[in-house]
Amino acid sequence: MNKVMGFMAGAVCGALVGAITALLFAPMSGPELIQEAEARWQLTKSEAQQAMEEKRRELEAQYRMAKQS
Repeated sequence: MNKVMGFMAGAVCGALVGAITALLFAPMSGPELIQEAEARWQLTKSEAQQAMEEKRRELEAQYRMAKQS
């Protein structure tokens, strides 16, 4: 369980660092850069939310199985 949470935290941090690095080196104007940053942030948030919901369903299923045993 701790390995999974560590992996998820590392993946999110890596995605954020990658996105920031890409934005800093992107050849865009200010408004385009801001728009792209907002779009990437929304995408990252939605992916994290989906991963969280999937993990929650998985853990709830494991809990139910353990409770029935």
